[in-house]
Amino acid sequence: MNQDLLSGGSRRRRPGGSARASASSARAAHETGDEGEEEERMDHRVLEEEELRQAPPPRGVAASGAREAELWASRQSGSGDPQNEVNGEGKGPRWAWVPERRLLEDAEEEDYEEEENNNSSGSRHAQEEDCDEEDEEEDEEMDQDSDDFEHSEESARAEEDEEEEEEEEGIHSPALRNSVSGANDNADVSSRRQRANQPPRFQKEMKRKLDHGPEVRSFPSGKKPCKGSEYPSPTGLVPYPTTPTTFGHLRAANGQGQQRRRIPSIQPPTGLQEWLRTFQSWSGPEKLLALDELIDSCEPTQVKHMMQVIEPQFQRDFISLLPKELALYVLSFLEPKDLLQAAQTCRYWRILAEDNLLWREKCREEGIDEPLHIKRRKVTKPGFTHSPWKSAYIRQHRIDTNWRRGDLKSPKVLKGHDDHVITCLQFCGNRIVSGSDDNTLKVWSAVTGKCLRTLVGHTGGVWSSQMRDNVVISGSTDRTLKVWNAETGECIHTLYGHTSTVRCMHLHEKRVVSGSRDATLRVWDIETGQCLHVLMGHVAAVRCVQYDGRRVVSGAYDFMVKVWDPETETCLHTLQGHTNRVYSLQFDGVHVVSGSLDTSIRVWDVETGNCIHTLTGHQSLTSGMELRDNILVSGNADSTVKIWDIKTGQCLQTLQGPHKHQSAVTCLQFNKNFVITSSDDGTVKLWDLKTGEFIRNLVTLESGGSGGVVWRIRASNTKLVCAVGSRNGTEETKLLVLDFDVDMK
Repeated sequence: MNQDLLSGGSRRRRPGGSARASASSARAAHETGDEGEEEERMDHRVLEEEELRQAPPPRGVAASGAREAELWASRQSGSGDPQNEVNGEGKGPRWAWVPERRLLEDAEEEDYEEEENNNSSGSRHAQEEDCDEEDEEEDEEMDQDSDDFEHSEESARAEEDEEEEEEEEGIHSPALRNSVSGANDNADVSSRRQRANQPPRFQKEMKRKLDHGPEVRSFPSGKKPCKGSEYPSPTGLVPYPTTPTTFGHLRAANGQGQQRRRIPSIQPPTGLQEWLRTFQSWSGPEKLLALDELIDSCEPTQVKHMMQVIEPQFQRDFISLLPKELALYVLSFLEPKDLLQAAQTCRYWRILAEDNLLWREKCREEGIDEPLHIKRRKVTKPGFTHSPWKSAYIRQHRIDTNWRRGDLKSPKVLKGHDDHVITCLQFCGNRIVSGSDDNTLKVWSAVTGKCLRTLVGHTGGVWSSQMRDNVVISGSTDRTLKVWNAETGECIHTLYGHTSTVRCMHLHEKRVVSGSRDATLRVWDIETGQCLHVLMGHVAAVRCVQYDGRRVVSGAYDFMVKVWDPETETCLHTLQGHTNRVYSLQFDGVHVVSGSLDTSIRVWDVETGNCIHTLTGHQSLTSGMELRDNILVSGNADSTVKIWDIKTGQCLQTLQGPHKHQSAVTCLQFNKNFVITSSDDGTVKLWDLKTGEFIRNLVTLESGGSGGVVWRIRASNTKLVCAVGSRNGTEETKLLVLDFDVDMK
C-alpha cells in the first residue's frame, strides 16, 4: 500500500509517462548549449544504468516492462530498428543504448502527445465541467452552513488565490521549467552515484526518514477530488524512481510536482547547475552544515518560502486515518466555528463534521434543547445526511448575531391601557400579558401585535402577575388574586383571604404563593382555588417572594428574610443582617440572595441560614436581580448593573462607562451571552455578559430624559417586549415588540 500511495502519480500516468520524463530531461540538457556538460551527464547516466542493470529492476518500471522487453529483443536480434545504427553499433549491452532509446522515446512521445491532445481534449473538458458543477453544489451547501464565518474565510481564500496565481506564473515560465528540469537531472544523477558509495547503514537511515508508513495519504491541495481525477503528472520537472529518495521525488509522488515552484518567472542565475552539482557531491553531514549556513544567510521572506514548500510534505490527514469513532472524538474538542470550517476541508471531513450526535453535544453546551428539521430543496447525495442539531446550532448563532448587530427593524407597537402605568408584564410563547393600574390585564399576540382580549374583573389596580401556558394569575389592590384562562379570557377563580394589597407572587406548577402588605403569605391551589397554607411571622409588608415547590423565601419591609416550610407553616430561618427594607429576592434551591435599600446584597445558605457573602459596591436600592448557575446580575437605582459570582462573592463586571444608563435601572434580564437592561432614562441596552462591554441600544425613546420611561422588559430567545410610558404625559403608554428571529428555509 505504501508503494501505491507514494508512487500514485507514476502509476496513474498515461502511457509514455516515463518517456516524457526522460524526454524533458534530454530537452533541458540540450537547451543548455553546453556540449561538455551533456557528455559528462551521459557518462554519469551510463554508470548509473550499469548499476541498475546489476541490481534488480525497481517496481516503478514494471508498467513499461513489456515495451522495453520488446525493444531489447529487437536490439539483440539486430532487427530493422533505425536506432540500432546510432553510434555505428547494432548490438551491445543494454546500458550502452539507453541514451539512444531516450531520443527515440522523445520523438515518439511528441507524436503521441499531439494525437492524444486532439483526441482527449473534448472528453477532459466535459469531465472538468461535470466536476466543477458537482463541486459548486457542495460549495453552495457548505457556504450556507457557515455564512456567519465568511469574513475570516474570505481572507483565507484570497491568500490561497494569490499563492495559486504565483504558482501558475512560476510553472508556466519556460525558462524556469527548463532550469528546474536541468538542475534536477544533475541532482538526480549525482545523488544516485553518491548513494552507491555510501555505507548500507546510512542508506537505511535515509530510507527510514523518507518512509511515511503504509497508510500515508497526501494532504489535499485545496480542490476537492472528483470522479475520474488523477494526480498531476510531474512530467517535465524531474524523473524520479518509484521509491522516493529525495525531497523532490517525495513531492512528485504525492502529486505535487506541478506546484513545486512558487518563485516569479526569472532566468536561473549563472552557475546554478554547478552549484547544485557541488552540493550533491558533499557527504550528508556536509550538506547539513551547508544548509545551516544557507538558512542563516537567508532573509525572513526566503525562509518563509522554504517553509511553504517543505511543511506540506510533513502534514498528514490523521483524521481520515483514524476509525470513525476516534475521529469524531477528536473533532468533539473543536469549537463549533472550527467544525464548520473543518467541514470545508474535503468530502470525508464534511461527512464527519455533519455527525448528528456530535452537534447534539455542541447544542447542549449552548443550552439548545431541540433539533431543527429543515426541508431542503436539494436531494442529498447517497451516504450524506444533514444534521438537524447542526441546523439548530446555526440558527441560534444567527439569532445571536441579530441581537448583536442585526438591523433594528421598526418594532410592533401595541397600544393599550390609555395613559396608565403598566405595573407587571409576562411573556410566554407567543402571548404577552400586561397588567396595569387601570384594573385590567390585556392579552396580546406577539406575532401580529393585536390585543386578543382584555381581562376585566379586578376593582383595583393590578400590581403583580404570573403566567404559565394559558393560565394567568393576577394580584390587585382589591386584596384578591384571580386565576384566568388566557385563551378564553374567563376568570376561573377569585382567591380571597388577604386583607391588603397583593404586592408579589410566585408560581410553581399548580401552586402559587402570594405576599401582601398585610405581612402574611398564602399558598394557593390554582386548580381548586383553595388556600392551602398561611405563613405568618413578618411584621411589615411582604415585598418579594420565591417558591421552588419545597421552600418559600420571603423578603419584607421589616428588614428580614425568612425561609419557610409551607407544609408545616413554620419559619425555618430568619435571615438577619440587612439594615433597611428588602426589595428583591432570588432563590435557586441552595442559595438565597436578597437585595435591600441599605445598598448591600447578601448571599445566604438556605439550609443553615448563614450569610455566606455580603456583596457591596452599589450606592442605592437594588431594585431587580436575576440568578442563574451561580451568576447573579443586579440592577440598582444608582444607574449601574453588576455581575457577580455568588460562589466567591466577587464582582465580575460592572456595566458602566460612557454608554451606561443615565438614571435608575428599572428591569433586567440575562442569558448565557447577553444582559438586557432598561431604565428611567428611556433606553434598553444590550451588554456582553462575559466581558461586560456595551454592545448597543435596542430601544431609545425620543422622550427619554424628559419623562419617557421603560418600566418593564421581558425577552425570549428571539423577541424583546418593552413596556414604556411616562408619568407626565410625554410618552404614550404602549408595548414595543422587537423580533430577532431568522428564516432558515
